[in-house]
Amino acid sequence: MKLVVVSAGLSVPSSTRLLADRLAAVAAPAATAPGPQPAGVRVIELRDLAVEIAHNLTNGFPEKHLAGAFDAVAEADGLIVVTPVFSASYSGLFKSFFDALSVHDEGALAGKPVLLAATGGTARHSLVLDHALRPLFSYLKAVVVPTGVYAASEDWGAEGLDRRISRAAGELAALMSGFATAPRPAGQSLEPVPFEQRLAALDRRPGPAPSHPATEL
Repeated sequence: MKLVVVSAGLSVPSSTRLLADRLAAVAAPAATAPGPQPAGVRVIELRDLAVEIAHNLTNGFPEKHLAGAFDAVAEADGLIVVTPVFSASYSGLFKSFFDALSVHDEGALAGKPVLLAATGGTARHSLVLDHALRPLFSYLKAVVVPTGVYAASEDWGAEGLDRRISRAAGELAALMSGFATAPRPAGQSLEPVPFEQRLAALDRRPGPAPSHPATEL
C-alpha cells in the first residue's frame, strides 16, 4: 500500500512539512490492509519541483522529476496534501501542481482518498479547508477525508492538534484500507464503500488500531 504526501511549504524548516510528517506518521502504520505491513510513504516537496512545474504550465510537458511525482500520485492508495495559507487560500505553487497534474492525467485523483491539511499564522484562516481545499479536490473527484487539519502558530504543542491529527489520519487509513480490500471488477472503476464500513473493518482487524476521539474541530 502506498501513501503519498504532497507538501507545499517553502521555508526550511517548514511548519507545513512538519504537519505533513506528523499526519503520515499516524496514517501509515494504521493503513495496513492487505497484510500486516504499514503503508510505504513517499514525500513530494513541491518547492523542489517549482521550476519544472512552471515549465510544464508553459510547454505542457512534465520533465523527469515532475513526471515521477505525477506517477507517484496516480499510483498512490491515499494522499496527504498540505499547503501554507496565502491570501486566505492555498498557495499558488500548490494549485499549479494540481492544475498541471489534472492536465497530464485528468483522472489521477478520481476515487482516491485524500486528507486535507493547511498551516497558517492565525486561526482565522482555518476555513481555508472547507472554502478552498475541499471544493478543489471534490472537483478533481477525490474522496476527501471528513476531518481536515489546520495548524495555526498557536496550535503547535497544543493537545487539540494531536487529537485532530489522530482523528484525520485514522479516517484516511480506514479509507485506504477499504479501497485496497474492496473488489475491483475488471474494466470498471472502484465502487465507493461507505466510510462507516471501512472504519468498522479497520477496528475489527487484529493489533492496535488508531484512536478516533469524537472531539470538536
